[in-house]
Amino acid sequence: MGPAPDRADRAAPVDAGAGPATTPLLIACALGIEQVALRSALRSAQAGRGGRTGGTGPVTVLRTGMGPKNAERATARALGTDRNRAAAVIASGFCAGLVPGMNPGDLIVAEETRGSHGLTRCTGTALLVEALSRALPGRTVHTGPLAGSDHVVRGPERAGLRATGAVAVDMESAATLRTALSAGSRPVAAVRVVVDAPEHELVRIGTVSGGISAFRVLRAVIPAFLEWHRSLLLPRR
Repeated sequence: MGPAPDRADRAAPVDAGAGPATTPLLIACALGIEQVALRSALRSAQAGRGGRTGGTGPVTVLRTGMGPKNAERATARALGTDRNRAAAVIASGFCAGLVPGMNPGDLIVAEETRGSHGLTRCTGTALLVEALSRALPGRTVHTGPLAGSDHVVRGPERAGLRATGAVAVDMESAATLRTALSAGSRPVAAVRVVVDAPEHELVRIGTVSGGISAFRVLRAVIPAFLEWHRSLLLPRR
């Protein structure tokens, strides 16, 4: 959702784990502003742990570009590398809320993503909700189906998606998670930050960069992502 990225910046990894890779984490987002928020938070998490984040493998923040086709290509390419072949995948970034009463900065944790090729069940939804509630106390966290689209959704079309039970819509999550599972069994999740909602619809998509509240929330989700990663992938004692 926003201006198309320049190709040179599409797959800029941030290594958040020193030592041998075991169970990597790939965080996929579409836009440069989303990548800035996520990568800066990841670096802060590293700094607080002496260059490590306490995860079980390296963490990569992948900028896919806007739309499902770009998300498919970039995700498949990233998961085809030795670094990320076995990675857990989180699709993240901004989204449009569909439920009346939602506000910019609200969080969406998908129970499933829905796209033109069907639905994808997400892993560890309850765990993510709990982790996000700790990381962002006072922020509203919504759960439910996350719809996929190949264009910006407005007005009556938004209401139509809401009628199907979806709580939010974006252009990349469904394609990202479907592509991830096509490349092999792995944990997958989608966490999005509402940047516009039924009562707060953007006048033009370019104003997404002005969503200061949504940007700050996106910058605060990394600790919850790392907790999800550790909890799902570390051996139980």
